[in-house]
Amino acid sequence: MTNGPSNRPKTPRRRLPRSFKELTPSRHFNPRTFFREMVWKALLTRRSGQQRRPDFPKLNPGQVAITWIGHASFLIQFTDLNVLVDPNFANWLFLLKRIKHCGLKIEDLPPIDLVLLTHAHFDHFHKPSVRRLPHPKIGVMPWGMGDLALDLGFDRIIELEWWESFAHKDWKVTLTPSKHWGARTLRDVHRGYGGFILEHQGRRIYHAGDSAYFHGFQQIGRRLPPEIALLPIGAYHPESFRRVHMGPDQAIKAFDALRARYLVPMHYGSFRLAFEDIDEPPRWLLQLAAEKKILDKVHILEEGVPRVF
Repeated sequence: MTNGPSNRPKTPRRRLPRSFKELTPSRHFNPRTFFREMVWKALLTRRSGQQRRPDFPKLNPGQVAITWIGHASFLIQFTDLNVLVDPNFANWLFLLKRIKHCGLKIEDLPPIDLVLLTHAHFDHFHKPSVRRLPHPKIGVMPWGMGDLALDLGFDRIIELEWWESFAHKDWKVTLTPSKHWGARTLRDVHRGYGGFILEHQGRRIYHAGDSAYFHGFQQIGRRLPPEIALLPIGAYHPESFRRVHMGPDQAIKAFDALRARYLVPMHYGSFRLAFEDIDEPPRWLLQLAAEKKILDKVHILEEGVPRVF
């Protein structure tokens, strides 16, 4: 593990919330709005999509296959390495209904060598999903999360700070900054958050985790410009949600700052987490990409279908 400069963000002081609104990062919700937008509308929405038995491609050295499972969950495969990022196979997150099936079943996964967990929020670090994985060997996550993963079957747990790297055999993963927050409950504000740069067989893949747009994308683009950028495009409306999330417009701006070759969108379509129409993020992304003449760089994946890069 290599240490970069100490860039861990300052831990904010936290008091007990005085209202339901203060339980949300934007302080926008009230109980009625939350129930109507996040719970009731989802209950009335028929779950779409299908789980399929994946046809994993036979890869040559230097090729990478990326399978979007749904939400922020991805399977990244090389000839000799299988990586899961933020695995979430849940149909329900407490009151929140999954409105599109995850793309594949846990039992159809290949043996998992590495699990990357970007932060402790329940939609990204879903402990029941991780616990059911086929013998995951190594779990890498931001600082302050290791105690949450002790009983999940990992052979080894690695915590990183921003710009720290962990290398094993001939792959390396680096935790990068993001603009979000990492607490799982009201008081555990000591837990970290971020994105990951994965490097293997001459390829460099970036998963942003959850993040608003911020200057850190330029820094990542200077230090570790990725070839493939997995970027969130959902949960951006109302405007106050952009304090912690990005819309398609900002994802394209981040893609440009990262100096990446391909943009793969995520964090939309699986759970209703904000007020925009559920099908708006990919539609708007393609519209913006067409206007900027970068449609060939945007790859919208179908859940459960591997794409070879």
